[in-house]
Amino acid sequence: MTPFEKIGGDALRVVIADFYKRVFSDVMIGFMFQGKDRAHLVEREWELVAALLGAPGVKYTGMPMRTAHAKHTIFGGHFERRMQILREVFRDHAVDAEVARTWLAHAESLRAQITRDRGSECATSTEAQPGAKLVVAPPPADPDRPIKLGRR
Repeated sequence: MTPFEKIGGDALRVVIADFYKRVFSDVMIGFMFQGKDRAHLVEREWELVAALLGAPGVKYTGMPMRTAHAKHTIFGGHFERRMQILREVFRDHAVDAEVARTWLAHAESLRAQITRDRGSECATSTEAQPGAKLVVAPPPADPDRPIKLGRR
């Protein structure tokens, strides 16, 4: 069974539509999508991911990644935020682990074509798993001490 068969075309479209809904409204990267046609982006992403996951007869008809993103200044932090939203969508839609791994690995492989700052990966970029939760410790008694962050 291919990853595409595991998720199915309709479910894939639902996941991508939710992803773009979140991206468009995200406080950190949503500004980059102002004035963009969300339905068009959903359709191109569906083609890209469906073909990647093994959908028969599906071809990506969009621009090459480097061309499509060249007019934007996209830094590693922007890319990381997009990846985090994608992982959250996978978790919330209970996307099959193989499908999620394949999709995330492909997205990560496109980093150099999309971002402007080479070597922008966070140390945990490839280690983060779908469903990982960010753990924030309670505020310290001393407000001048930093709050520690970690993953579980």
